[in-house]
Amino acid sequence: MIKSVRTIISLTVLGGVLAGCGSSGAHRTGTAALPPQPSTAASSSAPGTEPPVPARGPKGLTPVFERRAGDSAPGSAPQGSRDAAGRTGKVVALTFDADMTADQGPRAAEGERFDNPALIASLRRMKVPSTVFMTGRWAQEYPEQARSIGNDPLFEIGNHSFSHYAFATPCYGLPAVDEADMRGDVERAFTAIRGTGARNVVPYFRFPGGCYDDVALKALGPTGVTAVQWDVVSGDAFATDADAVAEQVLEGVRPGSLVVMHCTRSAAPVTEEALRRIVPELRERGYRFVKVSGLMRP
Repeated sequence: MIKSVRTIISLTVLGGVLAGCGSSGAHRTGTAALPPQPSTAASSSAPGTEPPVPARGPKGLTPVFERRAGDSAPGSAPQGSRDAAGRTGKVVALTFDADMTADQGPRAAEGERFDNPALIASLRRMKVPSTVFMTGRWAQEYPEQARSIGNDPLFEIGNHSFSHYAFATPCYGLPAVDEADMRGDVERAFTAIRGTGARNVVPYFRFPGGCYDDVALKALGPTGVTAVQWDVVSGDAFATDADAVAEQVLEGVRPGSLVVMHCTRSAAPVTEEALRRIVPELRERGYRFVKVSGLMRP
C-alpha cells in the first residue's frame, strides 16, 4: 500500500480558468465543470495574468513532471514526453472530467444532462485514447455509459471523488468535504464506478476543481492513489465558443502535455465540437494521443 499520494503535474495553469474568489492555502489549478450556483462568482482570468505556481505538497510526494507557464518542455523529467512503452516523441494525453455532485440528482431528474455521449462517440470514431476522471455520482446516474467506457480498451477511468465536493477551500463555490470523510469519499467513488461493471479503472485521482492542500494529500495517502493534475486548461467549462476552446488547447500543448477537458454536457456544451478540430490539428503536427497511463514510466 502506498502511504503517500504521488502527484502528477504540479503546475501553473494557463489562461482561461474560472477565477476562484478569496484565498487560502489551497492549490487551485483548474476549473470545476459544475454549473454555477447562485452564490458562486465565476469569471474569466484577466488577460495576461498568470496564477502563482502551487507549492509542493508534504515530503514524500514525487511529481512526475512539473511545467510552469512559458516552459517549452516539462521542467524535471523526460518522462513527460515518454509513453508507457518507453518511446519518446510528441505525445499528449487528453483527459475528460465527468462531473456530477452528490446533490444534483433532482436536476438530472428534471432533464439536465451531466453526460456527453456525443463526445465519447467522437473519441471512438477518431480513435483517441483518453482518460475519463469520473465521479461516483456520475457513474450511478449513467451506469450503462460508465460500464461502456470502462470496458472499452480505448479508455481508462480515473477517480474524481464521489461527490465532486472540494478537498480544499475556497474552490469555485464547491461545497467542502470534511477531512474525516475525504478517504471515504474516494473509496466510495471506486466502489460506485466498479459497481457498474467497468473494468479499466486506474488508481489515479483528480481533485474536484483541482483544489487540494497538504491536509487533503495526507488524508488520501492510505488510498494509494496518484493525484493527477494538468498543464493545459482547455477553458471548456461553461464555454460557448468551440473555436476559442480549440485554440487555447492548440496553443498550450507541448510534448508530454496533459489536457483537462470535461464530459459534462450541461456545463461544457462545446467540448465535442472543439475536439473535432483539436484532434486532427495535433495529429497534423505529429502528436500521438495516449492515456494518462501512457505518460507514466514503464
